[in-house]
Amino acid sequence: MNADLERLIALQRLDSTADQARRHLAEEPARLSALDARLENARLRVASAKERLAENKHARSAIDKEVAVHQGRLSKYREQAMAVKTNVEYHAIQKEIAHAQSEVKAHEDTMLERMIEGDDLTAALKKAEVDLAAEQKSVEADRKKIAAEAAQERATLEKLTVERLELVSGISPQALAVFELVSSRRGGVALAEARDGICTTCHVRLRPQVFNTILKNEQITQCDSCNRILYYVPKKTGQTEALDAASQPAQS
Repeated sequence: MNADLERLIALQRLDSTADQARRHLAEEPARLSALDARLENARLRVASAKERLAENKHARSAIDKEVAVHQGRLSKYREQAMAVKTNVEYHAIQKEIAHAQSEVKAHEDTMLERMIEGDDLTAALKKAEVDLAAEQKSVEADRKKIAAEAAQERATLEKLTVERLELVSGISPQALAVFELVSSRRGGVALAEARDGICTTCHVRLRPQVFNTILKNEQITQCDSCNRILYYVPKKTGQTEALDAASQPAQS
């Protein structure tokens, strides 16, 4: 294989790996923001549960005051009933007593409903607080994971930078210039495999004479359509596949 072509293939692998690492690093702020959102949502659920419980307690306090007012009236009417002198006055007082009693009963029924609701809201608050604690632990673990991954990606980029400098030094200026130009115009992908007479990246059929040249891998040849540098990977026969398998280390 042409020495420049072989090195360009290796260079493309390095650049693709580096691009992937850079993409992962670029995603880090969004991933961290997603963690912040998860935690904020859990906090909002706790705050909402506390607010609903506080509203329930406020409503129960208001009902207590209403019950006290009607019970006070009921006591007053009962005292007045002891002092009435006519049937008309007696029936009027009894009507007021009945009304006060019905008001007390209605408020007591509402209070019971609010107390049951309060129990449910208290349980919901406890659950929201437990969920928040669990989410905090989960988010913290995810933060550490993201930080570790980012550190690994940065280390990979540093290593690839060194390897790239070393590799580039062995490529002819002309071949490297073609590679860099195509890479800049084709989203970082300057090479493409030619297979069965087709560029496997742009999927355009190659001219027969061009494909025959590529089969030899002896020179830098570009795709007429996408301008990527083309190379050919010989198909493995059953025998070569068996030899490759035999050369692989045994899996434990």
